Amino acid sequence: MLPDKCSVSKEGKQCVNPPEFIVSIIDGKDEYMVGVTCGRHKQVVTGKIGHLQKEGKIHDGKISFSPVKAVGTDCVHGDSDDFVQIDMNRSKN
Repeated sequence: MLPDKCSVSKEGKQCVNPPEFIVSIIDGKDEYMVGVTCGRHKQVVTGKIGHLQKEGKIHDGKISFSPVKAVGTDCVHGDSDDFVQIDMNRSKN
């Protein structure tokens, strides 16, 4: 599961845009997810990560933006046994 909003907040207000990219740091053979961002804040995130890398607060490495992809599945099926019939007509006894 991913957050439903961009990870960027400005002046205490969270961006309300849905995430478009998964942000990660690629360091050799390892990759570390650091957040999600919308297209509008891609440059802001790049600058912030670069700053944090210079301060030694996060791994050095290449910043990667991978597009978020919607995934569907057909592994959940419903059949007639899953439904319950409710009779709305009361018997008149």
